[in-house]
Amino acid sequence: MKICYEDSEIIVVEKPAGVAVESARVTEKDLYSSLRSYLAEKSGGSRDHRPGAESDEIHIVHRLDQVVAGLLVFAKTKEAAAALSKQLTDGTMKKMYRARVCGTIPAKNGELTDYLVKDGRNNMSHAASPGTKGAKKAVLRYRQTAEDELEIDLVTGRHHQIRVQLAHAGMPIAGDVKYGAPEKTGGEDNPGRGRIALTASRLSFRHPSTGRIMTFTLPGEDKF
Repeated sequence: MKICYEDSEIIVVEKPAGVAVESARVTEKDLYSSLRSYLAEKSGGSRDHRPGAESDEIHIVHRLDQVVAGLLVFAKTKEAAAALSKQLTDGTMKKMYRARVCGTIPAKNGELTDYLVKDGRNNMSHAASPGTKGAKKAVLRYRQTAEDELEIDLVTGRHHQIRVQLAHAGMPIAGDVKYGAPEKTGGEDNPGRGRIALTASRLSFRHPSTGRIMTFTLPGEDKF
């Protein structure tokens, strides 16, 4: 875990691939517990919630799949969590991704709209016809940045959305065998166990108290 920014209300981190944001397994270390431990160590175990006092309070605002690396913002107060969650819901929080894909990219720029159904038992989602029970509309926009690479603007936030939509469009993410990527791509091994070629590379939102627009971008090097 790399901390990109921190103040009294928010903390922005770069999540490594293979680490869950929050795991149901007690024995598995996750990002949420790591942040609580970090904040508890900083505060010396204090539970003092007066203004300016440090505590280990942390709130999850949004998530990334365990196999995806990239930027996440967490809230350190309930008020900040509510403000950031509202931005997530109304679309003012912007999230951009980078992906390396297999197959043929149909156009330099495009928009994909599908209706996705979540299969909780198998932890997967699939595209379905509009009106299918449980189907939710999913929209993303993409721009081709290299022969096999895309920059993705996630308009909605559905379970495994980017992975499902790109696979449904005939261009699964490299290494994402779960959604149809070949075991090997272009003569190269998959990105690795617990990792696919997808990174949450850019995050933009308004600070919950100051209203200042904050933008965080990961460097292009070692993006996968």
